Amino acid sequence: MRLAVVTSNANKAREVAAYFTGVLTVEHVPLEVPEFRHADVGEIARGKAEYAYRALSRPLIVDDTGLFIDALGGFPGPCAAYVQDTIGNDGILKLMEGITDRSAHFETAIAFAREDGIRVFRGVLPGTIVAPRGEGGFGYDPIFACADRTLAELPLAEKSKISHRARALEAFRAWIMQERAP
Repeated sequence: MRLAVVTSNANKAREVAAYFTGVLTVEHVPLEVPEFRHADVGEIARGKAEYAYRALSRPLIVDDTGLFIDALGGFPGPCAAYVQDTIGNDGILKLMEGITDRSAHFETAIAFAREDGIRVFRGVLPGTIVAPRGEGGFGYDPIFACADRTLAELPLAEKSKISHRARALEAFRAWIMQERAP
């Protein structure tokens, strides 16, 4: 099967293509897709997939990701990219001043669309919000720790194996492999 990865991020498309080597033929399609508003990243991904499928009429995936901080009622949630662009890590850490519960999680939802409908696959990475550490990564990576290291402290190959996106891709891959089985 040929699969379109609908994203403006060519690096993300390459990551998906590498993940499905030998399983699917992956093609990057940089289609502009509206950002739907919803508290659930799965519903946002579903809306993006519906739009993209109407435009392309071929099997495709889109994704959406959020950072959910427990003590902040799940904020910034699916608005994580906007919050990163506006207040950044310093703003998140300021909001967290004096808060002892630092638990958080990233969630990625991948929506797969084809002629028979849309299926959503999720990946969650639990962790904690910490003081910035590490030189790698981007966005929230320096302040999000799992297994005592921030995502910015992990080598890219290791981060790519444990990330919320990798977990969602693995769920999608397992489903595709099961569907292909005789």
